[in-house]
Amino acid sequence: MRQAAQATVGHDTSAALQVSRLAKRYGEIQAVADVSFTVRHGEIVGLLGPNGAGKTTTIDMILGVLEPDAGQVLIEGIDVAARRKAALARTGFAAVYTALPGNLTVQENLRVFGMIYGVRMLTARIDAVVTQFELERFRHTRCGLLSSGEQMRVGMAKALLNAPGLLLFDEPTASLDPATAQTVRAHLRAVATGQRCGILWTSHNMYEVETVCDRVLFVSRGRILLEGDPRVLPRQHGVANLEELFIRIARERLSGPQGAAA
Repeated sequence: MRQAAQATVGHDTSAALQVSRLAKRYGEIQAVADVSFTVRHGEIVGLLGPNGAGKTTTIDMILGVLEPDAGQVLIEGIDVAARRKAALARTGFAAVYTALPGNLTVQENLRVFGMIYGVRMLTARIDAVVTQFELERFRHTRCGLLSSGEQMRVGMAKALLNAPGLLLFDEPTASLDPATAQTVRAHLRAVATGQRCGILWTSHNMYEVETVCDRVLFVSRGRILLEGDPRVLPRQHGVANLEELFIRIARERLSGPQGAAA
């Protein structure tokens, strides 16, 4: 299987996210190796790969949670290493494993995070995201009493409070039933299209990826192996669908040398 080119990303102020030659090693394990890609405004990009491929490590470096050994991350042209606070002010993040405090209501959670983000006209902004994600009837309900789907919608509302140019979603529909997951996908497509926000999305649901993503990046052993349109890539590599392509990449990883981490 051919390897995608990993050219250094030039400075592009129109991009939501630019990752250039990013690398991270844990002892003998090369978690991420020379990864470069761009996410444009209004585009949803799927970051795909088997467990241990390097997806979460990549997201953590984009967020500045982990310091890369090499490479650069630019969020709307702002260097995360040099100006992390300014870069993250343009970023939103949500994942199933980052639940909001369950003892606070939806309104209280949004207000606390809005104050942390320094959101101007916060009351009006809370009203806007509550309406956008159909949370009005849950406004005064404690988050710990909400269903998984309702909690994810609150997480998405929180991620959009600061009107970010970039959204990062790590397995946002992993624990949701099909109907709720469909609702979440529709909300995210509307955000990308209506608010011209760039979205980087990890998922193991290949049907979901084919439905939502404009472009996908297949990662294995910390490297990008393939990149392209999720509806075209399978045919280009002689398989019926994206799930078969995912399985092929996962099996190649298992049969090859060890070296990547989550």
